[in-house]
Amino acid sequence: MTKTTSPMKYDMFVMPIHDPAKPPAQCYDEDLELAVKTEELGFDSFWVGEHHSSTYENIVMPEIFLAKMLGMTKTIRLGPAPVCLQYHNPVHVAGRLAFLDHLSHGRLNVCFGPGGVPSDFEAFGIDPGEIGARVVESIAMILKIWTSDPPYQIDGDFWNLSLCDNINDDFGIGQLPKPLQQPYPPIYVPVINRGTRGLHAAASRGFLPISHHMLHAEVLIDQWKTYREGAESTGRTAQPGDWSVARNILVADSTEEARQLARENSVGKTIQYILGLTARYSPTGIDMFKRNVDMADTECNIDYFMDEVIIAGDPDTVTRRLLELYEQVGGFGTLVVVAHDWDDRSHHLRSLDLIATEVMPAVNRAIGAAT
Repeated sequence: MTKTTSPMKYDMFVMPIHDPAKPPAQCYDEDLELAVKTEELGFDSFWVGEHHSSTYENIVMPEIFLAKMLGMTKTIRLGPAPVCLQYHNPVHVAGRLAFLDHLSHGRLNVCFGPGGVPSDFEAFGIDPGEIGARVVESIAMILKIWTSDPPYQIDGDFWNLSLCDNINDDFGIGQLPKPLQQPYPPIYVPVINRGTRGLHAAASRGFLPISHHMLHAEVLIDQWKTYREGAESTGRTAQPGDWSVARNILVADSTEEARQLARENSVGKTIQYILGLTARYSPTGIDMFKRNVDMADTECNIDYFMDEVIIAGDPDTVTRRLLELYEQVGGFGTLVVVAHDWDDRSHHLRSLDLIATEVMPAVNRAIGAAT
């Protein structure tokens, strides 16, 4: 067993993927109920995605959702995952996140990245080929705002910031907001592909990786290798405890019940939806979700995910599968549990209870015993 210095944390990630036939207000109410429940169960952080033109993924601005969540919770950390930077002026992003950090009294996490809905790209007039460059430029400008004072004259390829002529301390104008957490909240990046230059660069800057929930362990291993090399390029030693790995998990009283539920309810439907969307719109198809490059498209199906990626079973089975994953990839610090639409509320709540009260304590006992 890989040694760690602290217990594994567990977060919740709400994409969300909801049944489009369900009224949006009901979806949001259920997501907020989930947020309160996860705090009660000891989850460390709650993440919410951003999508603008999807009836399935229907939270348009996670910061607004999180602001309401602040009034319903007291301790759980929260964050947008990701802020889709290509759609927004960096000055606006820097200001609203700094504002939210103060409102949260320093409970804010931040995840920066691109979106993935093709109709969002079209609606905002974004060339998909420019997204990576837009994200990089936006991050640089946001961090400049957060870590320095005006005057600013930043000329980019996509955005410009000029704040030089109207700075007046007597009237209190010309200052852009800084976060409460200094120098800024923890910054995470989503990771979906095998090792990329973007992940290498993120590691070199000390950003924290969150690996996608549909990735095989072999892909995760490659991602951590790239992240570790990126950290080493700037003299930093990457710590597995800084790595978050997302997973689709369903726990029931028996493994047979859990596997049947996962295949038939919103867990399996989510996998099928993302596979179909990715196959239709991604330039590389579904390659990112394959175990390796030799795997055929026809093999990357629900059976493959049920057997090798989704973790469904009774508490003992899920504990064993998580520990096997932990050992296989070399350890990680946070398990990010993916939320699913409550098409069967009682089973989803039962699964959460079992994760928090039986699975994670058992996982951490095993990790602690091995150190």
